[in-house]
Amino acid sequence: MPYSYTSGLGNVGAYQVSGKPFVTSSITVPGSASAPVEVAFPTVTRSITVRNDAGSTALRVGFSAHGTIGSENNYYFTLAAGASWQEDIKVESLFLLSHAAGAGTATVIAGLTGIPTSTITENFSGSVGVG
Repeated sequence: MPYSYTSGLGNVGAYQVSGKPFVTSSITVPGSASAPVEVAFPTVTRSITVRNDAGSTALRVGFSAHGTIGSENNYYFTLAAGASWQEDIKVESLFLLSHAAGAGTATVIAGLTGIPTSTITENFSGSVGVG
């Protein structure tokens, strides 16, 4: 029986190679009284960089809409104005929200794997530490 090799979440090689570039800039990030903006990736990420391009507003960065809002628990981290964050992490999307009432702006850069986002079966909205 022939074996069909495919890339998947547990495939080390998919993360060892350079990621396919993904960049979106000038993202308008809504104020804290609004719903967060979702940045959805076409495939699973290998790495992510988020840059807060706002002049004076901190941004919330989270991995679920509910967690980023922080209505019950704060499952997000804040990124100061002008700061950036980078991590090797596999996700299908992330959520951005201004930490204050005013809107902010951001840039997201990711290295993508060839792994379809449909292979991520976890629902982060109920995960411990994600919200």
